[in-house]
Amino acid sequence: MGAVELLVYADRLGGSVPALGALLDGPLRDFGGVHVLPFYVPFDGADAGFDPIDHTSVDPRLGTWNDLRALSAGGRGLTADLVVNHVSSSSHEFTDWLANGDASEHAGMFLRFDTVFPDGATEEQITGFYRPRPGLPFTPFQGADGSRYLVWTTFLPTQVDLNVRHPAARAYLRRVLRALAAGGVTTVRLDAVGYAVKSAENDSFMSPQTLDFARVITNLAHAEGLEVLVEVHAHHTQQIAIAQIADLVYDFALAPLLLHSLGTGTVDRLKTWFAVRPTNTITVLDTHDGIGIIDAGPAATARPEAPEPALERALAQMNRLMGTSPTPVPPDLPDLLSHDEMAAIFARAERLTGGHSRLASVVPAWASLPHQINATFFSVLGADPVSYLLARAVQFFLPGRPQIYYVGLFGGLDDTALFARTGTGRDVNRHTYSPAEIAQALTSEITRAQLALVRLRSTHPAFEGEFSWSSPNAATLELRWDAGAATAVLRVTTTVGAPSFQIVLADAAGRVVLSTVASVAAWHPAG
Repeated sequence: MGAVELLVYADRLGGSVPALGALLDGPLRDFGGVHVLPFYVPFDGADAGFDPIDHTSVDPRLGTWNDLRALSAGGRGLTADLVVNHVSSSSHEFTDWLANGDASEHAGMFLRFDTVFPDGATEEQITGFYRPRPGLPFTPFQGADGSRYLVWTTFLPTQVDLNVRHPAARAYLRRVLRALAAGGVTTVRLDAVGYAVKSAENDSFMSPQTLDFARVITNLAHAEGLEVLVEVHAHHTQQIAIAQIADLVYDFALAPLLLHSLGTGTVDRLKTWFAVRPTNTITVLDTHDGIGIIDAGPAATARPEAPEPALERALAQMNRLMGTSPTPVPPDLPDLLSHDEMAAIFARAERLTGGHSRLASVVPAWASLPHQINATFFSVLGADPVSYLLARAVQFFLPGRPQIYYVGLFGGLDDTALFARTGTGRDVNRHTYSPAEIAQALTSEITRAQLALVRLRSTHPAFEGEFSWSSPNAATLELRWDAGAATAVLRVTTTVGAPSFQIVLADAAGRVVLSTVASVAAWHPAG
């Protein structure tokens, strides 16, 4: 059966790795895998663990490597992040370089302005880089001998970028991979890999050089027995192409397309995606990074002013390096959503969150719209349980590995108080649950219904069979799994103001019809 994965911060659900393990062995036992977001030293840095000072150690406030190994015991999958683009400016490697300069064993590990532009750069080159944050991607630092450096910081000033082409950086990444493999990790997610290589010749996002590096780091991970999940927010044609040369990719397009369907009462854009989407995917609606909308948008929005042949050249180079010949991506695939349709999704989210999603969502440099909605998925649906479970059911019925974010599992609404304290937009969807809140959420109908979907996808024999889909009319989709006499059929209607779903299950135990949130919440496998 296809394992369903939980995406979670150890400190924000249970407070520690052992406490998370107790939940996974108890009320959350039906999850076949867990992606634990950064648990390194420190787990609570400027970017919630994505700025590791020590990427090879478990923060002792959360637990130990033995605790992590316990999570993967009994065949449960364990995913962890490999932060390939940067480390903390407080890391031993960076501070040693500042202290000792060229005498440091880590000299060359960090990317300086001069590394990319040894002869200087024009304004056009400096402003031409693709960056998900406002402003320029450089921060000045001074060495102990008075030397001044302009270091690349793609995300935050405290996240210093690695020079991933340099042997010192690759040796560092190899050390991290070995620590993760020894710690029980089975899958590594290449965090922010699309930004990892900077070049004066292009916008440095998913360039030929990026894919060359992705091949290198994937081979290093495979050598340690690790599966690789590539995380890239990009035009859907890029996801289709990358899926052919990666173990796993995300289906980031599904969430915005479902929001579009529920907001317009049409399923035509979902149908376009279903016809071409890859199946080696992690299917998601919500993540710790918000709800990506750019992933279903037009190419000009997903990658401003990117030259059209860039992906084609990059993939051709990747294929030569790997000796592969994946099926070409048709050049005439339509955009999934237009710029105006993206804007409409943001507008509906703003209305249904009382204006809060607009305050929390960041507009990147040179862009006219945010790339993602910073809000919980339940919030952007106006906390309507039928719409929410409809979307979750579509996610679970599609081929791939479904993943539920812990806030989404508990039907969480925007944590506006946390956002007010930190000013970080993504914090609206990063609530810390107390034991009492966890206990209360586990009794809620929306959580019990999602846990029932986890059981359904994990245990019903139909999901071992063949998948098919159809669309009887402009507002309706039917998703179907068949394995001999066992069938599982999901029918959803996206009529504005009156969405509905129906799940029909059949196997040796009989036939069951589920058409309400309450009926799904009460479902258990026969016997």
